[in-house]
Amino acid sequence: MKALLSALFTMVIFLTVNAQPKIGTIAPDISLTNNNGQTIKLSSLRGKVVLVDFWASWCMPCRKSNHAILPVYNKYKNKGFEVYGISLDQDSVAWQKAVMADRINWLQFNETGGWETNTANAWKIEFLPTSFLLDKNGMIISIDPGTTELNKYLQQALK
Repeated sequence: MKALLSALFTMVIFLTVNAQPKIGTIAPDISLTNNNGQTIKLSSLRGKVVLVDFWASWCMPCRKSNHAILPVYNKYKNKGFEVYGISLDQDSVAWQKAVMADRINWLQFNETGGWETNTANAWKIEFLPTSFLLDKNGMIISIDPGTTELNKYLQQALK
């Protein structure tokens, strides 16, 4: 019985420690370098509402999501909203073409390595697209918000 309880306790700790970030927790920090050689930490965006968006050029739902986010971003970018886009593309040329085709004008990073990147592992990304909405203090307030939810929150938070 003791062995079974010990094994269950270990499994609960493993699942808790190795789980995707949860609503109500501070987002794990990210530090990535963009195409201009500028390193930007996620934590440097505190004071803004941030959508951390994991995607890839080959992912059609991701591309649809880019198109849906664009008008929301354009509406709120000067009011304190930022998108921290992280591509899991292995092919940086395909990523750059997708950024141009989708007219992405928010912060954009390509961490080579696909699903095995440090950031994807730290955030336990298992499918794309996956996004996390952070409040001005860096706390996760929603996972995979739709544009209706995103608009509603931004309208209230960025008056």
